[in-house]
Amino acid sequence: MTNRYVEITVMSALAAESRDLIDGSQRALLAVYPPEEVYSLSAEELEAPDIRFYVARLDGTARGCVAALEKPDYVEVKRLYVAPEARGHGLSRHLMQRLEADAARGGHRVVRLETGPGLQAAVSLYRRMGYSETGPFGEYSDHPSSLFMEKALYQAMSGAD
Repeated sequence: MTNRYVEITVMSALAAESRDLIDGSQRALLAVYPPEEVYSLSAEELEAPDIRFYVARLDGTARGCVAALEKPDYVEVKRLYVAPEARGHGLSRHLMQRLEADAARGGHRVVRLETGPGLQAAVSLYRRMGYSETGPFGEYSDHPSSLFMEKALYQAMSGAD
C-alpha cells in the first residue's frame, strides 16, 4: 500500500462535503437497521455549539467524518463514517484519535458511544482502541439493537505527546 496523505479538520456539518458524508453514513446505517432503530443526528442537528464535526481527507478529498457531542461529564461519539472507497487507510482510527485528543485537552475524562452489534467493523475498531461495553447513558434506553461503550481518557492519554 502506498502512503496516502490524511488530514483531519473541524468544519461545519452544513458544508456540502459534510452533508455528503452524513448522507453516506445514513445510507450505511439504514442498510443494517430499520429506520426506527437508527439514532443519528442530521446535519442541522450536528451544527450545534456543543458539537464539533470532524472531516477526514484522504489525498485532499473528504472521505470520512465523526462528531463529538460535549456533555458536562463526557464526550459522546456521533456519526463515525468512512466512505467505502476510502476504507482500509486508517481514517476511522485517525478520526477517533483526534476526537479523543481534543476531548482530553478540553478536560473530559470519558468518551462514550452508542453503536450496534450489526456494525461489526465499528465495534471491532472501538474494542481495539480500548473501548469497553457499558450500559445505557444519557437519554438512551436499553435496546437489543444498541451497544453502549466507553473509554477512560486519562488511561488513553497518559504518555501521549
